[in-house]
Amino acid sequence: MSKTDPTSTNKMNDESYLHGYTSVEQERLRHQARFTEQSIYRNLDLTGIDRLLEVGVGVGAQSEIILRRYPEIKIVGIDQNDAQLASAQQSLDSIPWAKGRYELSKMDATSMDFESHTFDGAFICWVLEHVPTPERVLSEVRRVLKKGGRIFITEVMNHSFFLEPYSPNVWKYWMALNDFQHEQTGDPFIGAKLGNLLLAQGFTDIDTRVHTWHFDNRNPDKRKLYIEFWTTLLLSAKDHLLKTGTIDEETVQQAQKELRQVAKDPNAVFYFSFMQAQAVR
Repeated sequence: MSKTDPTSTNKMNDESYLHGYTSVEQERLRHQARFTEQSIYRNLDLTGIDRLLEVGVGVGAQSEIILRRYPEIKIVGIDQNDAQLASAQQSLDSIPWAKGRYELSKMDATSMDFESHTFDGAFICWVLEHVPTPERVLSEVRRVLKKGGRIFITEVMNHSFFLEPYSPNVWKYWMALNDFQHEQTGDPFIGAKLGNLLLAQGFTDIDTRVHTWHFDNRNPDKRKLYIEFWTTLLLSAKDHLLKTGTIDEETVQQAQKELRQVAKDPNAVFYFSFMQAQAVR
């Protein structure tokens, strides 16, 4: 998954960031947020939070959902990329229910400008996977949270991905994507590590839960939708993987062919798990 990198320590730019900052990618992020909304918010309760910090606000896609679902919340969103912040500002400015309820700032999440004990809650979604020092981000989040403030995190566990029938070029592409991310930008397996990370930074009442998208012949329509969604997600990294020589054009073409075949296969299986964690300052 992807939003953007909120930390200057990662020195994220068009050369190293896996998905890029094009208008096509920005629209994909909005679609991703809408597509996964029910999965992410089904077990996420932000009731009682007045001022919420969103780390890695990206294009404001999650902000839009939160402001719609929780009419009392005010969001302060930070990000390190000007293009993402401009897109978020434009999008949220056009939404009636968001008026006067959000602030956006360019800021390094490992060294925030906020005073300590400022926020009631913090929200991080598909961001820590792109950060080279997630422990520093969590330490800063804890600093700016009020006593008793809650943190909510949704993160990938890319080792969980499974696709049937076996598609060797998809797996080659997938592992190249994960290798690139691990070497250049962060940790594609960070979801399983959230409990340790939160504990190490002094958070309490830590709760971690695995959520799974598993679709087979019992739900063929939803299976098809998720395979199509996943195909778009995978291919959003194509240009960077090709440009950096991480993968070759033949593998990309064959992977696309295999994904189309899987989408049509009457016995296909799609499986992916992600982690949600919450804790108290």
